[in-house]
Amino acid sequence: MTAAAEPDPRPSRTSPAPAATPGPTAFALGRAGLVPFVAGALALWFADPASQATLAFALSAYAATIVAFLGGIHWGLGARAAVNGSARLVWGVVPSLVAWAALLLPPSAGLVVHGAALATCYAVDRRVFPVEGLAAWLPLRLQLTTIAAASCAAGAGALLWR
Repeated sequence: MTAAAEPDPRPSRTSPAPAATPGPTAFALGRAGLVPFVAGALALWFADPASQATLAFALSAYAATIVAFLGGIHWGLGARAAVNGSARLVWGVVPSLVAWAALLLPPSAGLVVHGAALATCYAVDRRVFPVEGLAAWLPLRLQLTTIAAASCAAGAGALLWR
């Protein structure tokens, strides 16, 4: 008597993961993550000039952290891919390198680069997320990206026009 073949409980490495949707925790944490962006940009407009350099670095460093985090998502997607994951791995490193380089620039220029990097990460995610079953995350990503990039632009504006 032969035993019937049991189904393999491991997820398939050739098909994308089931569709994932952001829950209330993701929305709450995502919005909480905007606080340093908005507060940093506002602080640059209203702080005394002696504090501006420290505040500009703080906003730029936080933006760099988030840009690197967005690249890390793709590193994870590439790591779980059985085939052709190398493109995801490569892209996963690019935002970190761009963010680091932006930290070396004068803050007004660095914040512009960070804002552009945030927008670029979203543009890549618009192409990748549907393939990976993550399309439901795009509306939240758009909201977060818009506010974060606008905060970077506002912070750069404060440094240039104040």
